[in-house]
Amino acid sequence: MLQLLKDHFPQAIVSVHDRGPKRVYLEIDAGAITEVAGHVFKELGARFNTASAVDGRNRMEILYHFTLEDINLVLSFRVFLPKTALVIASLTSVFTAAEWIEREIHEMFGIHFVGHPQLERLLLPEDWPEKVYPLRKDYEEWDPDAVRDRGV
Repeated sequence: MLQLLKDHFPQAIVSVHDRGPKRVYLEIDAGAITEVAGHVFKELGARFNTASAVDGRNRMEILYHFTLEDINLVLSFRVFLPKTALVIASLTSVFTAAEWIEREIHEMFGIHFVGHPQLERLLLPEDWPEKVYPLRKDYEEWDPDAVRDRGV
């Protein structure tokens, strides 16, 4: 199945990382994410689980996690975006299940999902300032009166 994907998307799949018999990571070119995700979802019958983001040193990473239940495989797409261009196509045109997690990633990391139908605040309070992203490494406390001592 992985070879078929690589053959079908030779320019889109940058690398494959086999993490064991039940987990594979594919690095996908950001410009091809809707095409590859659409194929895996619609043609292969994969179930979209969730997406997550990671703030790296020079780039952001988005991970899209799918499950192929009939072969018991978790397939994760890794997409890297330079911090100077945090823009990627929304997957909501492929499956509506991406809507809330893309909103959360946008709100927490500042990644803009082009074509998202409702890219507005989901978790943060209404008085939270624009362009302040709490899960980024460069986050600095903006409220001098805030007590944020819960957590690690």
